[in-house]
Amino acid sequence: MASEVAVLGGGCFWCLEAVYQQLKGVQHVESGYTGGHVANPSYEQVCDGATGHAEVVAVTFDTDKISFRELLEIFFTIHDPTTLNRQGNDVGTQYRSAIYYQSQQQKKDAEQVIAEMANVWDAPIVTELTAAETYYKAEDYHQNYFRQHPLQGYCAFVVEPKVAKLRKIFFDKVIQ
Repeated sequence: MASEVAVLGGGCFWCLEAVYQQLKGVQHVESGYTGGHVANPSYEQVCDGATGHAEVVAVTFDTDKISFRELLEIFFTIHDPTTLNRQGNDVGTQYRSAIYYQSQQQKKDAEQVIAEMANVWDAPIVTELTAAETYYKAEDYHQNYFRQHPLQGYCAFVVEPKVAKLRKIFFDKVIQ
């Protein structure tokens, strides 16, 4: 079994975490922060936008069961990669669309998927493609957030529709 890690930012990390936890071949998903200049930032610091960090998920996956390209195809389906520093009502650099590649192969795959997705979206893709930086795990209360709070307002109205979209479009990749 070969494992890799994908670090992705696409708005609030609760959305991405909930989606990637549903997939066959995904071994672990962790919410965290990366891309900024403050060591060990808190959620409050990241939310005020001054740290430069993005909310991200670190997805550990079995490359024999799901590829990095497949993770990216899902990524570009469940969030809007054409809105700079925002997803829906979540606005700020911490909500930017970003791929933090771990290897030159991940970079190459990401460049190819971005080029392919440019034909899908009506506006230019603004997803940041950057070499992996220091990653910081988010506070424990952010981990498994959707699983623990499915009826919370944000989860019901923002996270659940993304999970439903995943289950509809990528049914064959979802754990049943």
